[in-house]
Amino acid sequence: MRATAAPVTGDTLIRNSNFRWLLGGGLVSMLGDQFSMLALPWLVLSLTGDSLSLGISVALMGGPRAVLIILGGTVADRYAPIRVMMISKFANAAILLILATLLLLGQASLPLAYAAALALGVASAFGIPSGTAILPQALPARFLQQANSLQMGARQLTLLAGPLLAALVLSSKDAHGQTSINALALAFAIDALTFLLSALTLKQVTMNTSRLASATRGMWTETKAGLAMVWRDVALRSCYVYWAVVAFFVMGPLQVALPVLAQERLQGAAALGVLLGTHGAGTLLGMLASGMAASMLRRRFGTVLLVVDAMVGLLLMALGQISASWQAAALLLLAGALGGYLQVAIFTWIQRRVLPAMLGRAMALFMAIFLGLAPLSAAVTGWLMRYLSVGELFCIGGAMLLAAAVAAALFTAIPTISGPESYERN
Repeated sequence: MRATAAPVTGDTLIRNSNFRWLLGGGLVSMLGDQFSMLALPWLVLSLTGDSLSLGISVALMGGPRAVLIILGGTVADRYAPIRVMMISKFANAAILLILATLLLLGQASLPLAYAAALALGVASAFGIPSGTAILPQALPARFLQQANSLQMGARQLTLLAGPLLAALVLSSKDAHGQTSINALALAFAIDALTFLLSALTLKQVTMNTSRLASATRGMWTETKAGLAMVWRDVALRSCYVYWAVVAFFVMGPLQVALPVLAQERLQGAAALGVLLGTHGAGTLLGMLASGMAASMLRRRFGTVLLVVDAMVGLLLMALGQISASWQAAALLLLAGALGGYLQVAIFTWIQRRVLPAMLGRAMALFMAIFLGLAPLSAAVTGWLMRYLSVGELFCIGGAMLLAAAVAAALFTAIPTISGPESYERN
């Protein structure tokens, strides 16, 4: 890593050396993530065959991430996000190499899997917010929308291709017909290697550190300062509250009700795979399209935000009425495209609006909203489905999202929000 007064620039984004290093390293790392995301659950199931043990391992990874991510954002702001990101990558590589080594030595056990899940969760709590805060210090502001579009599109692509590559590695069976421990160890080792390669690419990135504040206060004081900054900024506060409402009404139906829909009305697991793949493909298309409409999003960010969410609400209501897989796939393709389009716009808006010295904390709070509300939304959805049909659930969820968008349009200043110019570095 090299710090300087201004980042490396180029006439176009793709000719910017910083972006090429960040995109290449990120693509390698995100692809490797899919190996561990597939291998760790299989390790637990291979050892126990118990769904409760699998749930505990998932909770051990997700719990620390949700609890510590705000602290992770503060650490990123205090010590520079690229430095924290690099340390997080080395930590992940070490955890996975140790896990792979112990598996090869015949030390596979449930406590080992739990310990690895916990350690990976803690490391990601610091890596996630630092990763989202790097771009504004590495690129001119005019490239942010397009850069986010390509980076997030690349991540979505790895979500489609990564599991297939991981499945090939994990296809090796032992004498009992189960995935072999050696194959699991290889999957973890591959992910560790991608973390190391990604860390090496970060060393090639030139950062603009001129706007970072020096650390003069305690960690807790700086954390509170970041939360206070979000609260004082009326537009930011309004959007964060609104996004919390959106997350609650959308994430549960997609995580819980969609599998039930596939089971009750379609062709079961095969149909669910098609629906998830279609939604993922739509998200990828939306992310790529978002980079082509930067000027419109900057002028009318708030209006576009609410209009798109209202459209997604209508699509969710329609999803509850489908009777064939092609109908659900068409609706989810469009919903995914709209969601992907907004994800890029939202990240770029926050990056432009927030001072670089506060960006890690602002992004961490944004991530915490979704990480915290996802399990709550899923639990509430599961409870409601004891009393409601899957069609009624989708209709109510979509109607609530539509109502939230209309209420925000009528009673908040969100429709007037445009892309800020205050912190641009051209």
